[in-house]
Amino acid sequence: ERGFPEPQATFSACFGAPFLVWHPSKYAELLAEKVEKHGAHCWLVNTGWSGGSYGIGKRLSLKYTRAIIDAIHHGELENAEYEKLPVFNLEVPTSCSRVPTEILNPRNTWDDKSAHDRQVNQLAQLFIDNFKMFEEGTNQAILSAAPQLAK
Repeated sequence: ERGFPEPQATFSACFGAPFLVWHPSKYAELLAEKVEKHGAHCWLVNTGWSGGSYGIGKRLSLKYTRAIIDAIHHGELENAEYEKLPVFNLEVPTSCSRVPTEILNPRNTWDDKSAHDRQVNQLAQLFIDNFKMFEEGTNQAILSAAPQLAK
């Protein structure tokens, strides 16, 4: 990030798009089937920005990222209590060993909660706009997992 202006959100459509043989939704369906079949747990860990927009916030501490990964590996988070984040419909644990509780929900790290909410909606809109090219041929279960803009 050094020497660059404010970072911009970018999307690598399906990451390996040039190499995909099928419609991207087929890969999402296959992933869902394998997760269900094998009882896999999937985790999305915030290793990026926290506490505010560029110039205000900072990278999440590697120490806390490691503690979260350790908690996942040791099964600590499987029985934890969770709270649901609006818009992206993600669940975050309310506690995790060796991690300050206030950083688990990204909104809690922002002094300006309204700015956080605007940023979340802006990111959600980018996801929604980017996914429009894949909507046709995508099943309802996948479509219903899309972000829901806050009113």
